[in-house]
Amino acid sequence: MGQMIKLTAEDGFELGAYRADPEGRPRGGLVVVQEIFGVNTHIRAVCDRYAALGYAAVAPALFDRQQPGFESGYTPEEVEAARKFLADIDVNAMLRDTKAAIAALSGTGKAGVVGYCLGGSIAFLAATRLNGIAAAVGYYGGRITAHADETPKVPTQLHYGETDQSIPMRDVETVIAKRPDCDIHVYPAGHGFSCDERASFDPGSTVIAWGRTLRWFDEHLAR
Repeated sequence: MGQMIKLTAEDGFELGAYRADPEGRPRGGLVVVQEIFGVNTHIRAVCDRYAALGYAAVAPALFDRQQPGFESGYTPEEVEAARKFLADIDVNAMLRDTKAAIAALSGTGKAGVVGYCLGGSIAFLAATRLNGIAAAVGYYGGRITAHADETPKVPTQLHYGETDQSIPMRDVETVIAKRPDCDIHVYPAGHGFSCDERASFDPGSTVIAWGRTLRWFDEHLAR
């Protein structure tokens, strides 16, 4: 359904992105922010699903500054290889690249950001630091806790798994306590529960979270 495109960030850096557009007039635009596995088959499929529901979706390749074109699957070996990027995360650069994706959605209506894993944290920071979006949704963003004192400028929804080994429940409880202005949900599932390519995929939790996400964007973006 979609295709690879190029984006240019405000510092002049050119990065890749995957874009999927709906048939007919968009209901709004969504930036889909990747996990640590790049703009892989899962993230492209997520963009396609949003496009099928009427949203123009763009997934910026946030690791292009480190390794252009990187994408990965979910075998133990691939997971370990992808973790190398976590040692050198430049949040400000990722926000610049997310901002470029927001700009690419100009003309599609109100824009939102939805992110998964690392992207969940970037989605939260986009809500607190960037302009040009009307709503945000973050799935199991492990770095949100460190930034939980920041106040989102737009309606923000967060999803966590209660058995997530990389995000302890005490961190989730910290976010809940500090961000009563966010719509926060916890599921009987682990990290990456909404990715059907992961061993941790939880269909029941995914259906509920997906429904909440769509209602959130329908309420705050759709026209």
